[in-house]
Formats: sequence, structure tokens, C-alpha cells
Amino acid sequence: MPEAFDQIFVASRAVVAGIERPAVVGVRAGTIAAVGTVDADADWSGERIRLADDEVLVPGIVDTHVHVNEPGRTDWEGFTSATSAALSGGTTTLLDMPLNSLPPTTTLQALRVKQDAAGGQCFMDVGFWGGAVPGNLDQLGPLHDAGVFGFKCFLIDSGVPEFPPLSSSELVQYMQRVAELGALMIVHAEDPDVIAAAPQARGRQYSDFVASRPDSSEVSAIHTVIEAVRSTGARAHILHLSSAAALDELRAAKAEGLPLTVETCPHYLTFAAETIRDGSTTHKCCPPIRGESNRDELWEGLSDGTIDMVVSDHSPCTVDLKQLDSGDLGTAWGGVASVEVALRAVWTGARERGIELARVVDWMSTRPAAVVGLTEQGGIDVGRRADLVAFAPEESLTVDARRLHHKNKLTAYDGITLRGAARRTWLGGREASTAHADGRFLVRSDTPAPTRIATSREHDPKETP
Repeated sequence: MPEAFDQIFVASRAVVAGIERPAVVGVRAGTIAAVGTVDADADWSGERIRLADDEVLVPGIVDTHVHVNEPGRTDWEGFTSATSAALSGGTTTLLDMPLNSLPPTTTLQALRVKQDAAGGQCFMDVGFWGGAVPGNLDQLGPLHDAGVFGFKCFLIDSGVPEFPPLSSSELVQYMQRVAELGALMIVHAEDPDVIAAAPQARGRQYSDFVASRPDSSEVSAIHTVIEAVRSTGARAHILHLSSAAALDELRAAKAEGLPLTVETCPHYLTFAAETIRDGSTTHKCCPPIRGESNRDELWEGLSDGTIDMVVSDHSPCTVDLKQLDSGDLGTAWGGVASVEVALRAVWTGARERGIELARVVDWMSTRPAAVVGLTEQGGIDVGRRADLVAFAPEESLTVDARRLHHKNKLTAYDGITLRGAARRTWLGGREASTAHADGRFLVRSDTPAPTRIATSREHDPKETP
């Protein structure tokens, strides 16, 4: 008797267990129930979905670093626009950062406010980070119990007054609590003293902006984090690494066995300081995009495993805050809007370097899911959720910021030709659509009852995490 599935995906090319090969994937009740060779489905029954010859079946991208900004700064972005843009780019899971929204996610009550704002707006699955700021040490436990994926802190001014940085001594204190909880601390690692001593950025020259946030600021701050990990035993994750000068110490810390992971971002792998025109505030981000040789070393750090993963750090704002008319890199808001083009940007750079698509999938789906503890996402394996993308790696398209789904039509990638297209996306085996906001709220897999997930449409912030 034929084995019954809800959907059967047939692909001449698929990334399965880190290898690109032909595959058929049987899905039942939103979960991958079987993975076989192309002729294994002869006795399978169900809806057949055949990918085109130029498409590769890949797991949905897991983007753990997105600034959605809702509530409070919804004119910057919001759950409707952010999840629509992410879905268009092949992302099926995103984690929302705790700052730039008002209130920031630094208390249990603020988490409930954010979940309430997100309800009914998510076209894909969304989880939340908590924040670690001076004075909220007692909130880490309640936020952890509510299912946040960890806690973000800054070691330098965040740019918004409601999310102040931790001092070095506070970092140790908070990481001691993180260790007790078995949680994860994610760190914006720039040293405020180093930056205070550097030349201040003023005007349009991009080289002046880079000089205002030197490599040594990241190296020093990362050293501080490593020492805190060593003294507390807490897990830590370095956010948006831009400086290759920190790679040697990171390699040594990992070789020592310290529980430390590292991410970088598409803009650090795509652009180089030498080619960014003066006054291009769409390229401004902190830490900054550095030089071409630095970019090459970041690619090497990815290839040798020192850098674990690539995430967008989608950090949008309104057009006026980018100060396009003046081009003042000292006063314009910092952040690159990129969630819709992240996969394409990284694949374009990887392809140019002879790196296989399977490696990109590992960096942008499998490893992010593993780092944050998402056990259902990140791969085409039996037992995982059928979050899948038909990706056309050779399709070429020039980015037009006006056509992106981001709320504010600004991106550093405007006018850049990138390879790859997410032609179709499925969430739990069902083709995704912006016609229905039926994405789920995700919490850590070890979160205690009453429930592990709730759909945004059904979510009641008073009852479920």
C-alpha cells in the first residue's frame, strides 16, 4: 500500500545533510517524514511539488538578527513589512532584537507588549530576544522562562537612550546570571574608551567614519567578552563581527573550548571601504564596513569555522534619519537594511569564491538554528519542520530599493546585481503567502509549559509566551 504524505517535494538538486544531491522529501502534518532518492517516491502518494531544473530545494533561512522596531518606532519598520521582506528573500524564521522598539524588550511586561503588537502581522515564524541593561538583572529569569532566546547587551552606547550599555563589571555580573539560567548572552562588542579616544566622525568622508570606530575597539571589547566567558562559564555570542583583527583571539578562545560563537553579516562580506563613495549613509553601520583585505579575511574566518554564521542585522530607519541630502556619516543613523537580499548577497560572494551553495545554507540556516536552540528549523532532515525554499542560484537581478518590501525604501544594495532568487517558499509544507498572517511565535525548545509555540493569529499575550 502506498505511503501517504501531504506533500512530496521532488528536486533534482537539494541541500540535504550539508550535501547537494537529488532528493524527494515527504511531508506529513508540516514535518519532514521521509527523505529519499529521486526514485524513492514510486510508492508514495500525496501532492507532488516538482522543482524546476534550475532550482535547488534548500531549508528556509534562519535570520537571528533582525530589528523589527515595533511597537514604538513602527515608522522605521514593523512586523508586517519585516516578515514580508524576509519571506520574499527566502527567510522562514527570524528573531527580533530587543531594542529600537518602545518599550525595549527588557522586562516581561515589555515582551507581552511586543507580542501583542506582533499578533496577526507575522507572515513567517518569529521569536524574540530579551535585553540586558543596567537595572534589569531581576528580569532575566522571567524573560528566560517566557521563552526568549537569550539576552542582548551593548558595551557601548546603543544609539537609543532607553537601551544603555553594560559596564565591564556589569557584564560579568549579568553573565553570571546567564550561566545560572543556562541562557545565552549576545554582545555588541565595541569598546567605548577606544572609540572615545579615536577621531570623531564628521562630514561625508567614509574613511573618517571608519577611523572613528577602529579595529582596536572590536578587538578590545571581544577580549572583555572572552574574559567574562572564561570567568563565568556563560555562553556568549559575538554579534556582527566586522574586524578580522579579532579572529586570532577568537580562534584561540574556541580552541580552548570556551562556549563562544560568532556571527558576521552580508554587508561585511559584500562591500569594502575602498569602494564606498563618500556621503553614502546607506552603508553606515556600527561597527563599520572595513577594507577589502579585511573582507577577504572574514571569508576565511567563515571557511575555517572561526565565524559560525551569517545573519542580516537588518537595521532600518526612516529616510530622514539617513540624512541623504547632507551625507553626514557622523550624524546619520547607522544600520543596513538587508533582510530581503541577505541570502542573495552572501550567495553572490560565495559563488565568486568557488564556495558551494551547501556551505551558504549551513552558515545562514543550519548554524543559526543550532546556536539559538531551534531544533525544528535549519535543515532538510526527518523530524524537522518542512520550511523549504525553491532557490534559483543562477538567476540574476539588480536590486531596486523602490521594489523591496522594506517599509523604508533604502538599502546599501541599491543598484547592485546579485545572483539567486527565492522563487517559492513553504512553511510547514504549505506555500507561504502574505495573504494570511499565520506565522507562529517561537520560544526556546526547553521552555517549560504551558506551551512552546503559539500562532500569531491566536496569540493571547496574557496567557502564552
